[in-house]
Amino acid sequence: MRVLLVEDDRLLGDAVHEHIADEGHAIDWVEAIADAEAAIHSTPYDLVLLDLMLPDGPGLGLLRRLRSGGDVTPVIILTARDQISDRIAGLNSGADDYLVKPFNLSELSARLAAVSRRYAGNPNPLVTLGDIEFDLAGRSVYRGGRPVEVTAREWALLEGLLQHPGTLLSKTQLEERLYPFGAEVESTTIEVHISRLRKKLGHDVIETVRGMGYRLKR
Repeated sequence: MRVLLVEDDRLLGDAVHEHIADEGHAIDWVEAIADAEAAIHSTPYDLVLLDLMLPDGPGLGLLRRLRSGGDVTPVIILTARDQISDRIAGLNSGADDYLVKPFNLSELSARLAAVSRRYAGNPNPLVTLGDIEFDLAGRSVYRGGRPVEVTAREWALLEGLLQHPGTLLSKTQLEERLYPFGAEVESTTIEVHISRLRKKLGHDVIETVRGMGYRLKR
């Protein structure tokens, strides 16, 4: 998943950035609305984490502009404002969820995953392919009833494929889900992850379309 964090609190930003990166997702972090708008216009994000009080304006203004322009990227608001009226204003402006600071990072992960599943059209956290079961909420995989150990990067890659079963995703699209701006990506990184997943899940689970990309077999 490619996430944009819009947050000017350095302490909180560091914690959220590190937590999401440790889960294997790509996350870009900006501290102002102008930088957020530039990032959104140049990069296809899967989700935006948006603070409401930013140095160059209110976060709700950015959210309203996105929605009025037809942008449907999921947005979770992160704010210290805990009044019911503030929550209503955020949701009515097009937010998908609302977290009041301070919040638990595990809860943030759960809400992020739930919103992502809803947008992918499958709110059910359990996905079954043959004898393999994927628990999207628990971030776990079982094959023949036995747990399969996967790394954070492997899980993030699997999650991307699971959100688009049968859909061909290019190598570039998969890289964008795993690595933020400026990260050094080796040319064979995706191939290595795919190879390791096939050894763990079976060679027929992920299909390669040579020169085009990969897709999860239904």
